[in-house]
Order: sequence, then structure tokens, then C-alpha cells
Amino acid sequence: MTEPTNADGDTTGPLGPAPGSAHHRRRGPAAVLGDLRAVDGALYAAVAATPTPTLDRALRRLSHAADHSKISLAIAASLALGGPRSRRAALAGAGAVAVASASANLLGKRLVRRARPDREAARVTVDRHVPMPTSASFPSGHTASAVAFAVAVGVVLPGAAVPLGALASAVAYSRVHTGVHYPGDVAAGAVLGIASAATALAAVAAARGPHGPAAGPAAGRRP
Repeated sequence: MTEPTNADGDTTGPLGPAPGSAHHRRRGPAAVLGDLRAVDGALYAAVAATPTPTLDRALRRLSHAADHSKISLAIAASLALGGPRSRRAALAGAGAVAVASASANLLGKRLVRRARPDREAARVTVDRHVPMPTSASFPSGHTASAVAFAVAVGVVLPGAAVPLGALASAVAYSRVHTGVHYPGDVAAGAVLGIASAATALAAVAAARGPHGPAAGPAAGRRP
């Protein structure tokens, strides 16, 4: 037995499509994006509402110190004073910071134009405050640069990967803790940082060319 149909031949019985299902399918991506924004806002509010007086001053200072990638560039300058491998790590790290900064500020922020969080409405304690940037919120440039530096240097100098990764994570969290970024901004910045590091590492490898120092044990042997 078939289900009854209407004048247009559509099935109207219990096995037919639910009323408005096509509309729901059309608005699916927008609905998912709205849900993600709601989660993002809830995480931001949870961080703002959690009292952490011991961490507030330290994270505020860290966030401020990371302005213009001052921490990463200072580390790169120290590495540049070392041997060839350290200098290569410094070059890769500085290049990754440049790519990440340009991508975040000249491309990402101009394309998305997400408004900064309302720090006062979220009641972020004044002890956490750093100057609220005037640029768009998405993605986090501080995070992109810190992650890019950590990944690029960590690939060249594996021993530095863990401490630099921890530093980048702290910088990223400090941007949410101080109320100037949503967690989603930071997550996007981290992804951008990884991509920027890959770009910088590829550029350094290409600049060295096929005649660069070999990495294997046979390097330096004569035929």
C-alpha cells in the first residue's frame, strides 16, 4: 500500500519528509556556526568567571611581553649567536613569525572582521586587563606567531620543541585570560601558526638548496 500523495505528487504520510526539512538543510551550516559561536562564548565566559588571582598578574605580563613577538624574536637573537644549526633555527623561527603575522593581520583579520569580546560585560577582572587591541579579533595574531615560532624552531632543534611549545600555549591562553580574544580566535591562530611554520621551513630548505649540509652519517665522506 502506498502513502497518499498531494496534488504535486509529494508523499504526505508518516514516511514522507518532515515539514520544513529542506529549509533546515539549507540553514544547517549557519546553525552549526551559531552553535560553535555559542560554545566559544560560553568558554570565554567560563574563563572570565573563574577567579585566579595567583595567575592574573603573571599571565597579564606574559600577554604584554608577547606583543610584537618580542619574546620569540629575543629567543631567535640568542639562537643566532650559536652554531650553524642554531642559526638555521633562528632563521626558520623568525621567518615563521613574519609569515604568521602577515597572514593573521593582513589577511585573516581583514577577511573575518570579528568584533573583540565585550570584556566589561563578561566582568573580566581589572587585574587581568591588557590594552584592548583595535584590530579584529579573529584570528589571534599573538597565538599564530608564538606557535609558528615554536613549531619552526622545534623542527630544527627538537630539544627546544617542548619548552617553546609550552611557552606558545601559555601565550595563547593568556589572550583569553586577559579577555582580548575568544578561544576560537586562539584555536584558529594556532592552526595558522602551524601552516606558517611549514611555509618558513620549506623556504629555508629551498634556500639551502640540494648542496646544503647532509644530515646523514655519510656527510663529509669523500667517494
